[in-house]
Amino acid sequence: MRESFDLKGRSAVITGGSRGLGRAMALGLAAQGCNIAVVSRKLDACEAVAREVEALGVSALPYACHVGRWDELEPMAEAVWRHFGAIDVLINNAGSSPLYDSLDQVTERNFDSVIGVNLKGPFRLTALIGHWMHTGRGGSVINISSTGALTPPPYALPYAAAKAALNALTIGFAAAYSPNVRVNAIVPGQFGTDVGDHWADPADREHPGYTKAGYRIGRPEEIVGLALYLASDASSFTNGATIQVDGGPVRAVRLRDKDMAPATS
Repeated sequence: MRESFDLKGRSAVITGGSRGLGRAMALGLAAQGCNIAVVSRKLDACEAVAREVEALGVSALPYACHVGRWDELEPMAEAVWRHFGAIDVLINNAGSSPLYDSLDQVTERNFDSVIGVNLKGPFRLTALIGHWMHTGRGGSVINISSTGALTPPPYALPYAAAKAALNALTIGFAAAYSPNVRVNAIVPGQFGTDVGDHWADPADREHPGYTKAGYRIGRPEEIVGLALYLASDASSFTNGATIQVDGGPVRAVRLRDKDMAPATS
């Protein structure tokens, strides 16, 4: 079974790979032998994670790209394909959800930006790279959705709508490119990344995996196991699935002294 999770000789593109869940998945896949293209808007941030990836004994390619800009996507994909010789895994992780005071204050520019990063970009990259995979040796596409797509919050409604549409793309692309390309979605709940700094109850930096008020949330490394499963041959019969990683119905448990050790390990 261990061989099913082996990613040696394979290559992955991870958008939004310079921080948070993207960085955690980049390092997690690299630890299993996967070469990583770290894609984000800021090249210096991509380069920093690329150095961490290379320290694990695999190849890395940092690449600055705005996922919401259609004309930047094909040049990025082609550069990664040329560099590694193929793309075996695409993780559409980049996301954006600008704050707004009320729904009537959402501007067209902000709305289009959210749709661009969370939906348009993943559509174009999956259509492009997924097609190359399908006509080649196959591969795996992993969309990073959100539980907001299932229970849309008023304070992030355009984001939730985009992620709900991403879930629909997951099923449609799975049908389009099967059987040799698998397309699945991870549906995270709250995770302790810098994205959560604007929450009413933000993540506690001293105790990762909890909010300031002591409620259990996810640690970035806790998404890696599922990402590794979906990227590898272990998920050979998993296609078109949307899988929640949100701690389940008991996730909001108060932090107690006895919980501190495992929370910070």
